[in-house]
Amino acid sequence: MKQNKRNTPFNVRILTLMALSIAINFLGGTIALWLRLPIYLDSIGTIFAGALGGPIIGLLTGLGSGVLSGVTTDIFSLYYSPVQIVTGVMAGLLLKGKLIKKGSWKLPGLALLLSLPGTLVASVITVRLFGGITSSGSSMIVQVLHGLGLNQTISVILVQVGTDYLDRFLSMAVVAAVVLLLPKRSAFFTRT
Repeated sequence: MKQNKRNTPFNVRILTLMALSIAINFLGGTIALWLRLPIYLDSIGTIFAGALGGPIIGLLTGLGSGVLSGVTTDIFSLYYSPVQIVTGVMAGLLLKGKLIKKGSWKLPGLALLLSLPGTLVASVITVRLFGGITSSGSSMIVQVLHGLGLNQTISVILVQVGTDYLDRFLSMAVVAAVVLLLPKRSAFFTRT
């Protein structure tokens, strides 16, 4: 029985995209962790995979990234895997099948739509599991706000909203730049 290679959900191209995206997430997340940056840089690959492969590919890439980082460099990443999963699904839903054209992409609005669901999940994880303190550089900002008299939960939510939006905005800008450089006849864009 002959199988149609174009309709196979996991062909070599998709698996290569996922592996590359997981590596990009791992590298970005590790750099942000080592430098104690207040942004995470661990979702560039997830957004890229979601934009090119769709919500399922984004979901699996996010899960793979969280597990890889969680068992190698940052145990906190394992607990934040649901955020990566939500980001991958949202990237697939918002960006899949849309050619990103210069000047026509509404980056700030899309970044907000992409970041809000993950922000809610991340805020709950940060407050409930870790009491507001994680390995991220944004925890320092949380502590400053808490030290100024804000409630710990409010501090986490405010910081999470700001850092997640900035992180997703920068990640989407990188993805948009890379997608613009891809050949127009790329197989990712011709698939239905």
